Amino acid sequence: MKFTVDKHEKYVLIKLNENKLNSLISPQLKSELILCNSEGQRNIILDLTNVKYSDSSGLSSLLVGHRICKNSDGSFILTRINENIARLISISQLDNILNIVGTVDEAIDLIFMEEIEKELKRELK
Repeated sequence: MKFTVDKHEKYVLIKLNENKLNSLISPQLKSELILCNSEGQRNIILDLTNVKYSDSSGLSSLLVGHRICKNSDGSFILTRINENIARLISISQLDNILNIVGTVDEAIDLIFMEEIEKELKRELK
């Protein structure tokens, strides 16, 4: 699997450099997501700019990312998805579960806004 990982203080950006997110790529992506989370990264942005096709195993890897981030009180955000993948997510009725934004900058802004909200809630307790 070809990908880049860009780690920051509040989040990690993973850019998948593959055309397909299928049963050959999905296990490796799941492993990388779990590894990032186990290293303390609770906010993960997955940039799917280059991905043109996904199957059910690809969707499964996205759900793994969502679950591990949610369980660690973080966010899993998909960005720059193409029309085919957006349609597959919609057909699977996952568009209400997964966080999807248009650009990486929007994803970063969303993470920082959510982090501020969490900090404010902690201070109010």
